[in-house]
Amino acid sequence: MNETLKRAISGAIYVLLLLASIQFSTNENLEFFFILFGVFLLIAVYEFCNLTKINKIIPIAIAFISYFTSYKITSATNAEPLLYSLKFNANIELILLFICLLVSIKSIFFLFNKKNITISFLSKIIYLVGYIILPFIFITKIPFGSSGYNPKIIISIFLLIWTNDTFAFIVGKSIGKRKLFESVSPKKTIEGFLGGVFFAVITSYLISKYYIEIKESNIYIWIITALIVGVFGTIGDLIESKFKRIAEAKDSGKIMPGHGGVLDRLDSIIFVAPIIFLFYQILNYVS
Repeated sequence: MNETLKRAISGAIYVLLLLASIQFSTNENLEFFFILFGVFLLIAVYEFCNLTKINKIIPIAIAFISYFTSYKITSATNAEPLLYSLKFNANIELILLFICLLVSIKSIFFLFNKKNITISFLSKIIYLVGYIILPFIFITKIPFGSSGYNPKIIISIFLLIWTNDTFAFIVGKSIGKRKLFESVSPKKTIEGFLGGVFFAVITSYLISKYYIEIKESNIYIWIITALIVGVFGTIGDLIESKFKRIAEAKDSGKIMPGHGGVLDRLDSIIFVAPIIFLFYQILNYVS
């Protein structure tokens, strides 16, 4: 089969599965949404273990138990909103978010370390937990607000990521001259990065006004979300590229013909999710 056709088919299947699992889940029936992202998590853990050359059995077991526990808590919370007010649940959530953000900072230092390094076993475990497992948990928490599950929120974030990636490629291909981070990702350019962020911001305005339909005075929330996606989504992409470069691998996996692995497709969202979740918690606290 033609490589372009394979890429188009596998990409279409991925997008349809993703959108269907998000859109057709409801407050009463969230299984499809959680199952799909749970499968993505287990595959991502498998791919990360391959890249970093660590045993897969225990990490996959830890990922499954962590994700299943989070699912049960979220399901109970959604069914009985009073549970969400329990300090225990809120404190655990904040602790996990704090750990995740610390690992995100460590990951950024890892990205900018230009030495030809090897990753210690302890660092691999830290990245596994804070860079892979916990971000997937926060991805599944983002669509839940005071009124329950809202699929438009997570769909909009994916639309911003896809817009940023698409226009970063188009602008970079057309007018890109200055390399963004040549030692890790030779094809990325500063012009492409700025173009991706610009069009993500434009898209965020259209999404907030015509899809989510929020008040004009609150549109700034989605503009900030677009900036977070553009900047930190690009950093997440570069961090995953750094892991692949150290492993001397072109892709994280082969599950999606023409696209690589699950990590190759979700590297932006897993880095962005905890930061967006933090941003929304700050908004809730301020309001």
